[in-house]
Amino acid sequence: MLAGEVMSSPAITLRRDDSMRRAIRTLYDHGITAAPVLGEHGELVGMVSEIDLLCGAFAPGASPPRTVGDVMSRQVSTVEDTTDARVLTDLVIAKRIKSVPVLRDERVVGMVSRRDLMALLARSDDELREAVLAALRERYPSETSWEVTVRDGEIDVLGPEGQGPGHVADLLARTVPGLRPARLIR
Repeated sequence: MLAGEVMSSPAITLRRDDSMRRAIRTLYDHGITAAPVLGEHGELVGMVSEIDLLCGAFAPGASPPRTVGDVMSRQVSTVEDTTDARVLTDLVIAKRIKSVPVLRDERVVGMVSRRDLMALLARSDDELREAVLAALRERYPSETSWEVTVRDGEIDVLGPEGQGPGHVADLLARTVPGLRPARLIR
């Protein structure tokens, strides 16, 4: 599964000259925790999060920040829409970030949040079973004799003769997030 298949699109974005108030309302109204910040030509120039806005709104002093550009983070972790969801998940976990802009040709095309990744893990057994069958049909289009059972996220796969269990398990692990390791039954 790829980032482009998991992302929310289109991304809710802000401009660096947007007011703090507009940014706060945008995040709040859309129920999101962060938004990419775009420059004059639509290029990604930063990211603004709830914590950036909260810190800015309650900053001590006579002249608090007024625009998104005053509080945004300029160092942004991004992924391409073709990035594997497992690589994306590793990035989110390692950097402890809540959301990641998804790029295609250096343009923001979507966002993946922890919530989006959790949705993959929260799929029902029936949804997981259908995802496994779809992955098997895509990889082995001429084989129709797959039997797939999913119980509490654990799968049992009964396949045709000649399909190596290790190969099938690797295929499923790479393409169907949310599954526990497969038990392959010849």
